Formats: sequence, C-alpha cells, structure tokens
Amino acid sequence: MTDGSAPAAPGMPVDTAVDGYLVHLERERGLSPHTLRAYRGDLASLAAHCEAAGVGTTEALDVDVVRDWLYAASEAGLATATIARRGAAARGLGRWIAAHGGGDVAGRLRSPKRERTLPRVLGRSAMDAMLASLAAQAAEGEPAALRDLAAVELLYASALRVSELVGLDVDDVDLERLTARVTGKGSKERVVPFGRPALDAVVDWLRIGRPALATAASGPALLLGARGGRLGQRRVHELVTRLLEEAPGGGPHGAHALRHTAATHLLDGGADLRAVQELLGHASLGTTQIYTHVSLDRLTEAYRTAHPRA
Repeated sequence: MTDGSAPAAPGMPVDTAVDGYLVHLERERGLSPHTLRAYRGDLASLAAHCEAAGVGTTEALDVDVVRDWLYAASEAGLATATIARRGAAARGLGRWIAAHGGGDVAGRLRSPKRERTLPRVLGRSAMDAMLASLAAQAAEGEPAALRDLAAVELLYASALRVSELVGLDVDDVDLERLTARVTGKGSKERVVPFGRPALDAVVDWLRIGRPALATAASGPALLLGARGGRLGQRRVHELVTRLLEEAPGGGPHGAHALRHTAATHLLDGGADLRAVQELLGHASLGTTQIYTHVSLDRLTEAYRTAHPRA
C-alpha cells in the first residue's frame, strides 16, 4: 500500500491507486469511519470491475470505464443515492490520480440526481409517549432502563447523531449550563444545549445507573453497555428502531428520525434556521433546509384538514 504522499506513475495499478486515495482520505481529509467504509466498499467494487474489464492500470482507466461501472450498479438495482456516492468516490479518485501524475479519469462524470425524500418526523404526542414509556421503565431503577432514557432524551433534546451520543464522555456534559460538547463529522467539535428532562435523565443515570455498570475498563465514557464498556452505536440503533416500530406513522425506523424530529419541532416552534444549522452541525445551510420542507408539508396537511375552504 502506498502512503498516499509519493507521486504515482500514470500507469500505476488501479488497486494501488485506490489504496493511496483511501489513505489520503483518512489521514488528510479526516473522513469519519462510516464514510471511509462506504468509500472503501465503493472503490473496491470499481477495482473489481476494472479487473474484470481488463483495465489493470490507471492509464487505461477512463471516464467510459467508470460509466460502465455505474451503469452496472444501476442495472443491479442499487439506490440512486448509492450510485451518486459511487460517482463522487470515482471523481475523488480521479482528482487524486491527476494530482499524482495521472490523467483525468472521471472529471466529466455527472452524478444522477438524488431522489428527494423527506425524513420521518414524529408528532409531539408520539414523541412524548415514547419518552413517557421510557421514563416509566427507568422509574424502577434498572441501570439499562436509566441509560436508555438518558440516551433517547439526549438524542432528541440536542438533535445528536448516534455517533456523537456514544462518543460523549462524562466531562463533556455540563450539568450546570445544560450543554454538551460533541464531536461531529470531520472531528469538528460543537457545544449543544439540552433541556431539564434530559438533565434529570442524565443525573439519574450518573447517580444510579452508571455506577452499577461501570468497570475498570469503562474509562470516561458517559454511556455504558452491559459489560461496562462504552455503549455501541448498534445498541442505540436497535433501541430506537424498536421504539419507532411501536410509534404511530410510517417511514424509516432509523435512529436518525429522532434528529429529524428534533430539528423539525424546533422550526415548528419558531427557531431560526441558522440556529438549527449550528445545533445540527451542518456545514451547509442547504442541508438544514430540508426541514423547512418538512415543516411546510406539516403546515399544508394541517391546513387541508382544518380549514373550511381548503
């Protein structure tokens, strides 16, 4: 594997170029492990396609080869968003090859338009019912129930990503100021607020639940798993998926629905769009604007249901 810094010959092996580009993404771009895994899988697929097509070096890798690869993905029924990501991965690889002495591999490649899908958003009553159910279970003092309540309260109160939630350390949470310091995408830190219900849940967890699960290996992690280690993302996803399956309404059951719900409820309550952008940690305001569409859809639905001349 190349170290990603030495100039590459135009005719270097495709898999060597892929390895070098991935090292560049990890060391210099600071992409999240999740994004790196996705790009690694995408580019491994491209390298396999090149091998099957007899394209062994980057000198023979051109935009037509990449288009054939993306066409095969489309024929295989891959989602538009996945194909768009694959196109972005190929363009990035092409730029890296060009910067290291190669030609323009995929510069003229255009990504397919992503289908605009609105995220799932729970209503206020559904969200309140979910939290009330968790609170009733936590009232019995069982450590896992206390932790689950604290986790969901923080996800909703601060519109956190699951990776940000499980990455929290005890010292990241300021119980006096009701804020949490989280590390988001690209290792960017931001400080987010939370409310009194989340505070109460976290305090109960720290007072009763965490000491019961903590071991010598727990370290500074705020939320702990059953064996005392840092709580894993998979456990949180499983928890939220189960809760959403029991909630009214259709749509995806992923934990991101709580983040979508928090953002939409903030906008519905009159929060400024840029304030919501800062809370979510979005680099672009355009990413946050999808929630204005969600709010507008909810307004339109309410209007058509309630207005006598709708």
